[in-house]
Amino acid sequence: MKYILSICFVSFLLSANAQSFIIKGTVSDATSNQPLSNVSVSVLGSSNGVNTDENGRYQLAVPNKPTQQLSVTSIGYKSLLRKIAAGKDQVINIKLSAEGKTMNEVSVLSAKKEKYKNKDNPAVELIRKVIQNKDHNRPESYDYIEYKQYEKLQFSIINLSPDISNKKLLHQYKFLFDNRDTTTLPGKSLLPVFLSEKLSRNYYRKSPEIHKTVVEGSKIQNIINFVDNEGINTYLNRMYAQVDIYSNNIFLMTNQFLSPIADAAPTFYKFFITDTLVVNNTKLVGLSFTPRNGNDMLFEGEIYVTLDGNYAVEKARLSINKNINLNWVRGMKVDLSYESSADGRYHLSRSYMAADFGITKKGLGGIFGERTLTFKNYVFNKTEPENVYTGPEIEMPAVAQQHDPQFWAASRGKDTLTRAEAHTYKNIDSLQKMPAYRRTMDVIDLLTVGFKTFDKFEVGPINTFASFNAVEGFRTRLGGRTTTGFSTRYYFESYGAYGFRDKQFKYLFAGSYAFNNKSIYTFPQHYLRASVQREIKIPGAEVAFSQQDNLFLSFKRGEDNKYLYNNYYKLDYVSEFENHFSYNLQFKNWRQEPAGSLYFVNQVNGLPNYLSSVTTTELAVGFRYAPHERLIQGKLYRIPIPSKYPVISLDYKQGVKGLFNGEYNYQNLHLRVDKRFYLSQLGYTDVSFEGAYLFGQVPFPLLTIHRANQTFAYEPDSYNLMNFLEFVSDHYAGLNVEHCFNGFFFNKIPLVKKLKWREYITFKTLYGGVRDENNPDIHPNLLQYPVNAQHIPETYTLGKTPYTEGSVGIGNIFKVLRLDLVERFNYLDHPNATHFGVRTSALFDF
Repeated sequence: MKYILSICFVSFLLSANAQSFIIKGTVSDATSNQPLSNVSVSVLGSSNGVNTDENGRYQLAVPNKPTQQLSVTSIGYKSLLRKIAAGKDQVINIKLSAEGKTMNEVSVLSAKKEKYKNKDNPAVELIRKVIQNKDHNRPESYDYIEYKQYEKLQFSIINLSPDISNKKLLHQYKFLFDNRDTTTLPGKSLLPVFLSEKLSRNYYRKSPEIHKTVVEGSKIQNIINFVDNEGINTYLNRMYAQVDIYSNNIFLMTNQFLSPIADAAPTFYKFFITDTLVVNNTKLVGLSFTPRNGNDMLFEGEIYVTLDGNYAVEKARLSINKNINLNWVRGMKVDLSYESSADGRYHLSRSYMAADFGITKKGLGGIFGERTLTFKNYVFNKTEPENVYTGPEIEMPAVAQQHDPQFWAASRGKDTLTRAEAHTYKNIDSLQKMPAYRRTMDVIDLLTVGFKTFDKFEVGPINTFASFNAVEGFRTRLGGRTTTGFSTRYYFESYGAYGFRDKQFKYLFAGSYAFNNKSIYTFPQHYLRASVQREIKIPGAEVAFSQQDNLFLSFKRGEDNKYLYNNYYKLDYVSEFENHFSYNLQFKNWRQEPAGSLYFVNQVNGLPNYLSSVTTTELAVGFRYAPHERLIQGKLYRIPIPSKYPVISLDYKQGVKGLFNGEYNYQNLHLRVDKRFYLSQLGYTDVSFEGAYLFGQVPFPLLTIHRANQTFAYEPDSYNLMNFLEFVSDHYAGLNVEHCFNGFFFNKIPLVKKLKWREYITFKTLYGGVRDENNPDIHPNLLQYPVNAQHIPETYTLGKTPYTEGSVGIGNIFKVLRLDLVERFNYLDHPNATHFGVRTSALFDF
């Protein structure tokens, strides 16, 4: 009997195996015909299912049963059922149509049935389970991780006229315009203008925490040749940052979005259970979510959560509400796919982000950007040798930029290039060699950056060619500098300026040597620079990201007639390291001569003694540490990208009497710390603290002349209602706190929220003073503080009461302007002191 039963059981198994068959095919978008990855394909009513691969393909073994149906589901698409023909292998290709309803419509329909609430809401109870298990599901829960990552970043111009290549003036660019993609965005054509690819090996160690990236391959092609490729790639990667849905806040488009599974998500989102399905024997629940306030920095979309006890995210689709307080972005979506590993945990396998940018809401022109990240070859809790984790955070050997097409074809794997992308490298390379195109870029370069390039040198910046002030009257300036076309080691810079009222020439001659054979303006800097300069300057005026002789800063409030002619002989050595620690050494011989109504006078034997100049010789050393700093590299500036990490700088200066006519011995120690604090939906706070102490007896031009501002522009690093040369100190401490609410309150006010304004509040305080040894009232041999024509003092020291001012501002006016109402709280009895003032600034931001 056992023998017979065994034979029957084996026969049954063989019969069942013989009666199964294979279904395979491809799932694609019904409109664009693009393959869809991570679509769930299963036999209805069973646990038998798979996900499509990167090319939209699937293959499924199906037992031979009558009247079976194939269930196909994907986030953002209408679910589909197809009949399965019994007993034979077959190919079933599926085209899915986009879901017709939006998340807003889901919330409205639900609201009609009953008022939305978190209490006793199964969707909210489930999302709280996801929140409780976040730490367990994050990759950082492992002690060690390593994986390979492929990245593709592309930007394209949207909807160029189909006839543009037939225009006579543009006929020579026909090869470029013909390389358009009409499948990625249905109904729109895309012309690729920027394409970058990167292959890297990534390492993570929990303790001590290290994130290390070793770039194995990198290539960039950019149609705009005056923009530094690495700089723009850094900025674009910041805009299109890697999305970690398990983080409370997701940084995209220079803003923080609250994650739908953040700790506070139930307070800001509405959640609904919309789907359940089984994939690879794991039950998934689909949760849709929509923001409670459509103007806030929140997502809408869907996530699928596993019910295997991990409550992990298996896939997610994020998009933005049409009313969101976000500039220039007409649409954005993020698709995340996760795969299970051997230990049953889910890890990110693919991330796709796309955004449509434009000045207008309609799709007339604009830019479309995509970033695709693919992750594979995960290895968990494998300890690598210590040298793997040391060195720079991002390591890019020279060979990474020298790979041939065969390397990239093998590295991309399933992320093959589209036809338009495949032609982008070749087309842009051909474009860069065209004289007409180079001339066009030169004009754009001149208008945007301010320099006109002539291969080996460039002339500019144009915004300094003409300006005016109270001492020089009308001023004209012409200058330039060499480029890497002249040399990658030697750099020269010079300008000449002339004031028609003071009838004096100003000039600069500077030469630099780059030890690392790179431009002295790019990271990491390592150069020696010598310079000779004569220039006029307002004592205490510091202008951020601009030249002081900029035409637009020539307009000032109040009296503006105290200047200094500065004569410099300087030698600077600068060295930066890959970990963003740097130091500099400086020798400076500095002669200051009073100009305008400013004068230098002391008392000798009770009589006034006028001096023509003050000369000092300084030796200085400075240190700066900016961990994990990212920089946008330009021709004029290196602009740090704000982050949560502090920036610390420490400087020490030593005045040497008798060295090159130096007249004073002193020491000056200065410390500054800058930090940004991100507060999620409440915006962010920028905090700056600085302090200094000067040892020794010196005249007031060598004291700290505190940063003041008499222009009508808002200067974030200056005291905007302090007059030039109003306060001096030999010791001080200052605190500057600025908070941006990012529209948190305006977004809640009817009608006002349509303006998409953003709120700012600022507080600045300065405590300091002058010790008796530097007080000219006690030591008449020191230079006296300036007085006006009525002999009323105009320069003061801070007493026991610190100087304070504050402001409230409205930003994002017409998406660009910011207006601040600034109030000065004390020292209002000083001459020309201003109690209130309105200052303006412009900022292009998302």
